[in-house]
Amino acid sequence: MKEKNILEIANDYYKKGRRLVAPLVGFPGVEIVESNIKLAQQNFGEHFRAIKKIAYEFKPDIVFPLMDLSIEANALGRYTIFPKEDSATVPKSHFDTGEIEKLKDINISFDSRVMGYVETMKLMSVGLPEDIIRGAYITGPYSVVALIIGADEAAMATALDPKRLHYLCSFVTEKIREYATLLISAGAELICVLEPTAVMLGPSQFKHFSAFYVNRIIESIKFSGVDTVYHTCGNTMHLIDQMVDSGIDALSLDSEDMGVHMHDVLKKVPQNIVVMGNINPSTTMLRQTPENVSKEVKDLLDKTKDYPNYILSTGCDLPQETPVENIKAFIKTGRQYKIKN
Repeated sequence: MKEKNILEIANDYYKKGRRLVAPLVGFPGVEIVESNIKLAQQNFGEHFRAIKKIAYEFKPDIVFPLMDLSIEANALGRYTIFPKEDSATVPKSHFDTGEIEKLKDINISFDSRVMGYVETMKLMSVGLPEDIIRGAYITGPYSVVALIIGADEAAMATALDPKRLHYLCSFVTEKIREYATLLISAGAELICVLEPTAVMLGPSQFKHFSAFYVNRIIESIKFSGVDTVYHTCGNTMHLIDQMVDSGIDALSLDSEDMGVHMHDVLKKVPQNIVVMGNINPSTTMLRQTPENVSKEVKDLLDKTKDYPNYILSTGCDLPQETPVENIKAFIKTGRQYKIKN
């Protein structure tokens, strides 16, 4: 387990004129080891093989497993589709709130996919270089509920049926906390809460149906020595205050193309909160040349050079087909950049 929190580590690097370099890179590892996403997400040996390749090939400062939003909903019995070359998805299907009473007694620690990720984390805890921070993902409460009842229904419920929505968010929060505890016991040093669906909410709705429940998760694990990250895709500029107020240790934010201006965020966020991001994973990392990737990384580092609480990262997880040369250009440019303190 790391001895310092993520803010202290970022500040230590900054004092040395450097940045933590942590692209959200999992899926390209599957491509490199010539496996496929379905196999890796259901076979923890294959999963770890891909993550280990990422760790030793690119040497990021933080490494996460494959991003998968469906784990908790699947563990609660929702129909899940497993494409060969894409992450698992939960298609919309009818859900009766009365089913919650039957689901309350489900012990998700016996779910095969939950345990697959837990076993992957165990292998990461012992099989990766000691200086790499081991991260893990959990899905945010609102996003899990949106998978269970449908994104449109969840959004409408914020105004038309808030009592039902709170009931569902409270229920899934307890299951997510159980999952987080399993991951921490397996060796996770950083827990990232993925809450992409909540980006469609206004600030007040986000506060009540996402940040409030994320705070419950944070409160349940804060004495473990594990830090927490709040990741929301899309333009979150209107939600930054609510994300900070959740008690989170770090924010992971999408790209400038999505409307997130990192320099403006850093001016707004207290310096005791780490901010990660926000090179575009598709437009830049997938489609540009290594030279263009390097230029965009340097430009971003120039814009953020006055803020010790910044970590160089991507706006979201990289696509499987991201060129290896682009990932290496990202890492190399981040490593070579020197901050004049």
